[in-house]
Amino acid sequence: MKSILLIMPYGSVGGMERLAINFYNYYKNNGYTVKAIKIIKLESDIINFGEDEIFLSNIDFCEMSFSKRFLFYLKIPFMIRKIIKQNKTSHSIAFGDMANIFSSLTFTKEYKIASIHALKSVEFVNKSFLNTIFKLGFKTSYINFDKVVCISTAIKVDLIKNCGFRFKEKLKVIYNPHDIETITNLSKIAIESKEENGVFDKKTVLFLGRLCTQKAPWHLIKAFSLLVKKSNSYNLVLIGDGDVNVLNYINELIEELQIKENVFLLGRKSNPYQYLSNASVLALSSYYEGTPNVIVEAIACEIPIVSSNCTDGIIELMSNKKLHKNGDLLITESGIITPNFFKDNLSIPENNEFIEEEIQFSYALEMILSDDNYKTQLILNKKTLLEKFEIKKIAEEYLQ
Repeated sequence: MKSILLIMPYGSVGGMERLAINFYNYYKNNGYTVKAIKIIKLESDIINFGEDEIFLSNIDFCEMSFSKRFLFYLKIPFMIRKIIKQNKTSHSIAFGDMANIFSSLTFTKEYKIASIHALKSVEFVNKSFLNTIFKLGFKTSYINFDKVVCISTAIKVDLIKNCGFRFKEKLKVIYNPHDIETITNLSKIAIESKEENGVFDKKTVLFLGRLCTQKAPWHLIKAFSLLVKKSNSYNLVLIGDGDVNVLNYINELIEELQIKENVFLLGRKSNPYQYLSNASVLALSSYYEGTPNVIVEAIACEIPIVSSNCTDGIIELMSNKKLHKNGDLLITESGIITPNFFKDNLSIPENNEFIEEEIQFSYALEMILSDDNYKTQLILNKKTLLEKFEIKKIAEEYLQ
């Protein structure tokens, strides 16, 4: 019987963590021995693995001094190596750059799998010590993996063309799996808070994810403000925690745009699907993505989508290639794809001037909010859109 080790940086409610718990539940329910390592465990963790969870530190990186953090980085591969040996691990799956690089340095002999979840050429625009190490791994330590999973074709092409990835034969495109039945069941649970439930009394735009520079939530907020100028009959709900600087900036932006009465920051939720299923449209304004889980989750909850064209992987998720254009907008079976916001700068904007892409995004939101046909088309195409994310097929494909 296979013994599987899942390795991830944190236990928040981000895409990689939700992917890890989906794998955990599938493998566990099918009789595998499964353990899960969190490099950092926090009291605020939403994704948890019970008695099968192992953590390397309960102090976050940002709370460590530079010297302690550097020493911890050096110790992590040895700590993971010890766990692999103790549990007689036959397969390990690492989720994302940090987990990948540490897994690649354990020099253990299990079937070793890495996974890459975003367009790295865009992410590495921000120069940092860790990004330098992660990129170096593409040319060195990734040789130690048996398989490197790219969650979209766009990511694989980007690694080869733009990131100097040396071990092309190890790259395999496998979409993220989703437990559609569980998502559907969780989405049907009523929101208990009367106050939170009340925000859905109006047609609601919903953001679900981490509030960080990658997700560029200010573009969504500004686009939404253009909607409110036309009609006060809309609300914007943001589900997720985030970087302090980003949170401070978007709160100031909401005040400046005078839309505070229409915008609700509800924080992290253990069951975001009950909020998603009450929305009128899901909005994603990211600078870059891989194949964001929230797109598939919205389709499962029958909620149409407006997303920036933050990666070609978006088209892979939102469409079965039945696209048509409306100006600069791509109309798909599940919603609308708008022009990308990314302008070679992954940071908080220096000014709040509106840009053409925000106007286009606002127009796309208005199109879906004013026309029930988008939801009807999504429901009609839901089955075929979701077929490629079936968890049994994908979870087994990882191990082959």
